Amino acid sequence: MKRDAVEEYVEGSDAVFDSSPQMDEANTKAAVLRDFLSLLDWQIPQNTQLEYSVEAFGQTYKVDYALILDGTPVAFLEAKGADTALTDDHEDQLSSYMMNKNVTYGILTNGKQYRFFQRRVDASNVDVQKVGDVALDDLPNRLAVLKAYERDAIESGESGKILGRINELREARRTLKTNKDGLAVDLSNTLADGVSDSILSLAETQAKEMIDRLIADIESEIDTDGGDTDDSIGGGIEPVENHLVGRIRRSEVDGNVDAKVAVFPTKESGLPFLKENNAWGFVRVGSEFEYVAMYVTGDVREVKYLATVKDVVPPEEAELSRPINEYADGAKIADDKMVIRFEPRSLYELEDPVPYETKYPQGLRYTTLGALRSAETTDDML
Repeated sequence: MKRDAVEEYVEGSDAVFDSSPQMDEANTKAAVLRDFLSLLDWQIPQNTQLEYSVEAFGQTYKVDYALILDGTPVAFLEAKGADTALTDDHEDQLSSYMMNKNVTYGILTNGKQYRFFQRRVDASNVDVQKVGDVALDDLPNRLAVLKAYERDAIESGESGKILGRINELREARRTLKTNKDGLAVDLSNTLADGVSDSILSLAETQAKEMIDRLIADIESEIDTDGGDTDDSIGGGIEPVENHLVGRIRRSEVDGNVDAKVAVFPTKESGLPFLKENNAWGFVRVGSEFEYVAMYVTGDVREVKYLATVKDVVPPEEAELSRPINEYADGAKIADDKMVIRFEPRSLYELEDPVPYETKYPQGLRYTTLGALRSAETTDDML
């Protein structure tokens, strides 16, 4: 699946919703979801049946789209109108359809939000698990999940491998985050035993940084539900002030070549938060770093801003320009998410931004100031 095709679908769908944000189900199907099915190479009527009958709860129901191979449904897509928020009841409805017909894959969508499901059989246990919950604008960053629902991937059996690896990586990420300190101690003890006890404290610090990098690499590969960065912050607001100092060339940035740089992704809608607060949030951070670089997604696709770190504080201590709930839903900000404050007059737009090639940060990634200075593309620094 090509990113350009997904971006084209998102752009077209956004235009439809901008003109008719409260479309009902019938119009959402006609104006948006047929194109989504085509994106996954499912065509009506060749391999997609409308209003497929399913027995559930003692009644006959109609699934909006049954995706069919060799006369058998292999996936269901249940559609809601853009005017309808997706709920747990909708998920239960789709799950019951999948369980009833032994269908392995399912998608629930209202055109603005896409929830992906997989029916899994483990010994005698059979259940339906959600494997992704993706906003329309984030679909280009979630190609692995989309690929699993393509016709060719399902037909070849590749879908199961893709989703299996995603589930394994998610579990690995959870274990690394939960047991980070213990794993770092084990790793450092192993090194000390093999080399010298004198390196024990240094090895533990390095081990923690290695675990942070490994977590970041996992998040770059799998569906991360937006990673650690809340791309919605600042959406739709105009900055009340602008802490952007000006423009600077990367070669002019002072600092040691080995200085650590944290690279975060943001949509353009996140830039007002950056500029008016001289800070970035709400994010999880691991080891210490001296600089923050911002990779702007969407049409920009460049590492475009750089700032020097002052400190990292909880959101309630960050002295933001607005109440937290004007930037994001405070109830959804986890306890371990922080705000990174910048040194005064250190936020610059790069005169020579680093363009995207094949690698980009979907969540927090680390690089060095030397790599940032010399990079010709993002592949050279990530």
